[in-house]
Amino acid sequence: MQLTAIDEADSLGLPIPCRAFDPEVFFAETPADVEYAKSLCGTCPVKAACLTGALERREPWGVWGGELFVQGVVVARKRPRGRPRKTEVMA
Repeated sequence: MQLTAIDEADSLGLPIPCRAFDPEVFFAETPADVEYAKSLCGTCPVKAACLTGALERREPWGVWGGELFVQGVVVARKRPRGRPRKTEVMA
């Protein structure tokens, strides 16, 4: 049996966010929820291994290793639903 990075982190008692939080968080629809999921990955001890595995498996969507996958491609941000605004809105 081969140990994965997640198994090794579990055996050392390191916190792994995707195991501690609801998995639906990492497949969120809204941009704010996606950013929250990405922030959870920030302290994960297996972040690099997770991202590498997702790239190798060509994951179609979700947050993996702190990056957002949409249709199998890493994207910087999730766009909100609907048409873009015609004018800039002050944040």
